[in-house]
Amino acid sequence: MKQGLFIAIEGIDGSGKTTQVQELADWLPTSGLMPPGADLVVTREPGGTALGQALRTLLLDPPAGPGLALQTELLLYAADRAQHVAERIAPALAAGHWVLSDRFSGSTVAYQGYGRGLSLEAIQQLDAFATGGLRPDLTLWLDVPLKEALQRLAQRNKDRIEAEGEEFLRSVRLGYMKQCPDPCWAWIDEDGGIDDVHFRCREEIKDFLAWRLTLRE
Repeated sequence: MKQGLFIAIEGIDGSGKTTQVQELADWLPTSGLMPPGADLVVTREPGGTALGQALRTLLLDPPAGPGLALQTELLLYAADRAQHVAERIAPALAAGHWVLSDRFSGSTVAYQGYGRGLSLEAIQQLDAFATGGLRPDLTLWLDVPLKEALQRLAQRNKDRIEAEGEEFLRSVRLGYMKQCPDPCWAWIDEDGGIDDVHFRCREEIKDFLAWRLTLRE
């Protein structure tokens, strides 16, 4: 039975996820929110395990050729997640630790579902099989304006997914919007600087923990 806390950070490419994951990774262990004896496991998808790192290379920088079929892409992400859950996330949660992951199932719905146009029903069934039904307790969605995300991406070497372009990212953002009404999701509008976004992430985590405490009373 899951005992720890699982937080996922989601957003389109260029949303600043990696920066906010690092900010939270620095803050959470000293926040006073984590129970005694709990460690913080910081991870990512794809690539949170040794196998996952190999799959990440195939997904983001595949060998030259005709390219990945859409179904192949989906299955590789599912394989990465299955190993990630089995090897890192589930054992950490069972031991009472907290997990902070840069991406999880929400990315597959947004990217392969809305971005690629694959069946949402098939994605949900595959994801349930890969995760054993595990979901994050809280998902923080960093919503950056599309124009800002594209400007950030233009300043770095893009991987295969990042290079898909504006219309693809627009569809992915819509996929996140469709998921955000979930009560376990928090929408964070990136209309401020890094410190402001970090503050709002912290407040959402505090609010979630306070809400969960009321359910137990």
